[in-house]
Amino acid sequence: MSTQTHPTHLRIHQYAGLKPGPKLLVTAAVHGNETCGVEAIEEVMAALDSGALNLLRGTLSLLPIANPLAHQMGRREGERNLNRNLRPAVIAQDFEDRIAARLCPLMAEHDVLLDLHSFQSQGQAFVMLGPPDNVGDIEPFAHARAEAALATCLGPTRIVEGWLSTYELGLRRRAANKQGAPAPRQDLTLDPHYGVGTTEYMRSQGGYGVTLECGQHLDPQAREVARLAILRSMALLGLIAPEAAAAHQPGQPAEVLQLYEVIDRQHPDDRFEQAWTSFDAVSKGQKIGTRHDGSAVLAPADGRIVFPNSKALTGQEWLYLARPSPRDLNA
Repeated sequence: MSTQTHPTHLRIHQYAGLKPGPKLLVTAAVHGNETCGVEAIEEVMAALDSGALNLLRGTLSLLPIANPLAHQMGRREGERNLNRNLRPAVIAQDFEDRIAARLCPLMAEHDVLLDLHSFQSQGQAFVMLGPPDNVGDIEPFAHARAEAALATCLGPTRIVEGWLSTYELGLRRRAANKQGAPAPRQDLTLDPHYGVGTTEYMRSQGGYGVTLECGQHLDPQAREVARLAILRSMALLGLIAPEAAAAHQPGQPAEVLQLYEVIDRQHPDDRFEQAWTSFDAVSKGQKIGTRHDGSAVLAPADGRIVFPNSKALTGQEWLYLARPSPRDLNA
């Protein structure tokens, strides 16, 4: 009987320009079954190694498989979600804690992060953006303009903001109801730090970064979306020549949406009204789903569905709701 061994290292590649410049970190497979970023990073590495692409200045660090256990198993998580509760643990409780012990210092050493992901349902690529500059308690930040420039240069014309503040809303609601997921370390879903993932941790260390959702997991175009995003990020920061990056030529202004509500799954028999995909439009009062007791889940306002997860565990996020954002990314 064979037993699966846990990976014992992370594979990190670094290219150091001979002239000083920004330090860019690109990560992929934070969720192990999201592989388009892995393939895109390998392509960029091949171009750098062959001389087809030249690093002019600064530092480029590439982490193609951030969660090797989840990647080895071909699933989203190893022992838990690496993109939640991301911080160096005092005492490691699981495999993802051990990754964080290496990943968090790596992020702190860099100025900018591009985190490459994909998603389960069908839909077009989009970018997850952080908050405006603020000195609040949830996610204080001082690089909103630079982060917005990064988000808008990548190619996708849909940008979503409001993640951590909306997640914190759900967290408070979950804690009040004392509902945790029936999974190992279910206490994490009640941890005030649980909404912090890669980009949130990057911002907490004085840098900035975005999450690029490159498309559906199996979409053959997602790999190219990821590859171009890496090159465009490098060009924006001056690490490579602009002509090497197939620079994005903006047409219509980006659609900016703001997450404002998260709805948890309360029971295994909760079901969606239809097979929702991210950014499906809903009208106020429209039926989104049905609880196990027959009660309807209705849209509180006109807007869009984001991150619907028909496989969500009890006590975890079932879907998010978004509406148009008043934010001006050029301000």
